[in-house]
Amino acid sequence: MAPTSDAPLMLEVERAEGIYMYAPDGKRYADLISGIGVSHLGHRHPKVVEAIVNQVSNSYMHLMVYGEYVQSPQVKLAEKLTSLLPPSLDSVYFTNSGAEATEGAMKLAKRVTGRSGFLSCIKSYHGSTQGALSLMGDDFFKNKYKPLLPNITHINYNNVDDLSQITEQTAAVFIEAVQAEAGVIPGDERYLKAVRNRCDETGALLVLDEIQTGMGRTGSLFAFEQLGFVPDVLLLGKAFGSGMPLAAFVSSSQNMQTLSVDPPLGHITTFGGHPVCCAAALAGLNALVENGLVEDVNRKAQLFKAKLRHKSIKALRQKGLMMAIEFESAEICKRIIDNCIENGVVVDWFLFAPHCMRIAPPLIISDTQIEECCDVILQAIDRVA
Repeated sequence: MAPTSDAPLMLEVERAEGIYMYAPDGKRYADLISGIGVSHLGHRHPKVVEAIVNQVSNSYMHLMVYGEYVQSPQVKLAEKLTSLLPPSLDSVYFTNSGAEATEGAMKLAKRVTGRSGFLSCIKSYHGSTQGALSLMGDDFFKNKYKPLLPNITHINYNNVDDLSQITEQTAAVFIEAVQAEAGVIPGDERYLKAVRNRCDETGALLVLDEIQTGMGRTGSLFAFEQLGFVPDVLLLGKAFGSGMPLAAFVSSSQNMQTLSVDPPLGHITTFGGHPVCCAAALAGLNALVENGLVEDVNRKAQLFKAKLRHKSIKALRQKGLMMAIEFESAEICKRIIDNCIENGVVVDWFLFAPHCMRIAPPLIISDTQIEECCDVILQAIDRVA
């Protein structure tokens, strides 16, 4: 396998179920990062597994590129998803990953507006493909891959003064409801509404990246529901597929129509909207909505906050069950993370905030499991700090 770093974690997992992963020797690990925000229902949720088996056993797998055949898993998932969204978000384009959703949204914005300029935020993360990488707000991760796309402007998150840089040449503003990789920096409600207003004034599209915050992570099904505005384009991924590779960009039917003509097949994907993935995602979405998991997110988050108190913790930032514990340095944070993993709790760090510990557990986590995991984290802090 091609390496992604020179120091991979090398944790071998033989099986996983619920919030736990199991090594070949039987050692159990609590997955407190949900596979980086993917396994919000835990691993191998029975309803999701049932849907996958039923689709594969009784229907079909791959048929043809997305958009040519009528495939009921795609139609049913799009129907369910749009029923939970405002009327202006009534058309879904399925992709394989969040980065691909970003790429599709960039092309959509160019077609709808006839413009080519984009804005995103410093310390933003929207994926690692070249278009998405161009939007990324950290030069360290981009410098070796330049030149990237032109006409990209980066502004400061939560800074209203920078919004004057959104102009009539801007095709779209890409922004996160919560800056995840910056170490869980929630968007100020007044700021995000000001972004919405400035986009309206200039005719730019507002693309809201909810790849990490969607599917109940912040205490509502979508984070924008707490913010009092509706984006022009919504990006979904990670937990959207309930453990299967699936993402989407969602907009109005009128906007989406621009990708189908002049030229036709203006945006195309072979495996996006794979029927098995869509069947899994629909089962996961139904389980999420019907089982009251979203309504319990903030209570569980408060339990984490109440337990995770230590003199070595500089700050604890959270939005629902999306948390960052800040330590004095990246070195100390890494040692604490390693100690946690050694003692059966998998936590992680953030791309642009390596001095912060990432906690984003499956939403199904119980109170007892929260307390047990917090005890392991606190003991690790004691050992290291």
